Amino acid sequence: MYSMKPKERVLKALNREPVDRIPVGNPTSVATVESMEQCGAFFPDAHLDPEKMATLSATGFELLGFDTIAPYFSVQQEAAAFGAKMRWGEVDSMPDVLENLYEDPSQIVIPSDFLERPPIHTVIESLRILKKEYGDNVCLVGKVMGPWTLSYHLHGVQSFLINTILDPEKVRGFLQKLKAVTIMFANAQFEAGADVVTLADHATGDLVSGDCYKDFLLPVHQEINKLINGPTILHICGNTTDRLDHIAKAGFKCFHFDSKVNPTEAKKIIDGRISLTGSINNPTVLYKGTPEDVRREVYKNCEAGIEMISPECAIPLRTPNENLRAIVKAVEEYCKDN
Repeated sequence: MYSMKPKERVLKALNREPVDRIPVGNPTSVATVESMEQCGAFFPDAHLDPEKMATLSATGFELLGFDTIAPYFSVQQEAAAFGAKMRWGEVDSMPDVLENLYEDPSQIVIPSDFLERPPIHTVIESLRILKKEYGDNVCLVGKVMGPWTLSYHLHGVQSFLINTILDPEKVRGFLQKLKAVTIMFANAQFEAGADVVTLADHATGDLVSGDCYKDFLLPVHQEINKLINGPTILHICGNTTDRLDHIAKAGFKCFHFDSKVNPTEAKKIIDGRISLTGSINNPTVLYKGTPEDVRREVYKNCEAGIEMISPECAIPLRTPNENLRAIVKAVEEYCKDN
């Protein structure tokens, strides 16, 4: 088989088509302090400066050897664009929302200039920059927050989760109002040059059940995916084994899963309906482990038939680049031997 460009390799893998080797992808963020120091683009500036965002995100390909570049590092750009008070973090910390803006979904008004607001415009413009530089070669991965995550940020995690029991109609109201943000931002990123968009919706296995996903979020995800103009990757943290069958019906091209999910079991449940990417452990393997630890974890996922290998979530910012490059090296070794 001929040698594929990274972009072709990723897109074919997401479609479960033959590839020259398993791709290594970044559905969330692989920004590190080490990469910031090497490229000269640092947090927190890179969250609100398109050039710096593009420069730092390109290190995923240029320094680490991944087949993807993903410019949205945190999970807070949309909340900031709504006007929420922010702590934008430091070089080695991610942003946080400092207030919850809405008590009720009826209060939500999506700003008419939402896509032009700096936190959103930065992501869109960085994709345009990256498209000019890498568009024919490297797979560009956008990212949006789904309505469940947006509800956490704008209403509050505890209040939102309590209302799944006490006031389910309020929960549905938030999801219905906020899904428009997800669709609008995703389509703007595709228009700017993204090849695929990650939709992060943190209905995590640690906080909500598989039945809760099915009842509240599955129909919303199905609707969203019909209105987004390109392939999507769903990201949910935690042990999501109990909702994998539902996720396979939601219209996503791929699911990005956590190391708490057994990859062999995940493949069995998904049964070829969508592709999977994951699930190299962040705290133990990538942050504190060795390249040999990374290699073992990569081989486990490759042997399970996972279509694209990736860290399980946005990596700790002090993760050594050596361990991230070890993902690529291990995949190349596995594919050479198999």
